[in-house]
Amino acid sequence: MKTFSCVLFDLDGTILNTNDLIIKSFQHTLSRHLGLQLSDEEFYPYFGEPLRDTLARYDANRVDELIATYRDFMYANHDELIKVFPGIFETMEALQKAGVTLGVVTSKLKMTSQWGLKLFGLDQFIRTCITIEDVKNPKPHPEPIELALHQLSQGKEGALMVGDSPYDLRCALNAGVSSAAVGWSVHPRETLQEQKPHFVLGHFSDLLDICGLKNNQER
Repeated sequence: MKTFSCVLFDLDGTILNTNDLIIKSFQHTLSRHLGLQLSDEEFYPYFGEPLRDTLARYDANRVDELIATYRDFMYANHDELIKVFPGIFETMEALQKAGVTLGVVTSKLKMTSQWGLKLFGLDQFIRTCITIEDVKNPKPHPEPIELALHQLSQGKEGALMVGDSPYDLRCALNAGVSSAAVGWSVHPRETLQEQKPHFVLGHFSDLLDICGLKNNQER
């Protein structure tokens, strides 16, 4: 099995369970400004794309106003509504101890990315965090992954991108690196499979097997 010296993670929906926070922020924003009452499922296809792109679908002329309201709600409810997916701390700890370099590649802002990582003590494992503010071309363009690898002095052949959305997996495909889809994504499995991931994780600890490490974690 191929071994990996570097693992890059998406953040929302991959490491952090921000589904509730994202959906409630969208619902609050669109109800307040546009009078829309939308179901949770309405937003699932847009998970992983930049916030501006999603909100522009509803009112491109007022997108800055919508973003401001979205972020105000999200900041006020961040710690209450955010959770971490099971097994990520232990898996990152084991990967780091084994010498695997870890990074984050996300379409979030730098401040909220670091906030979420610190909330669960994951920032200690992350060597670089590439956000939408660091690139001209966000996922699925290869630039975010290429920048992360450059900062980490890592090659493409030893890199694995882990994500929950088609944007993550397409970014990996475009960058020429291996990819792993998470099994807890809100996106349908067939939608993720269209991006040809090399692996599908049932649990975070599957990464230990993929990276050639002994997996002693309980599920």
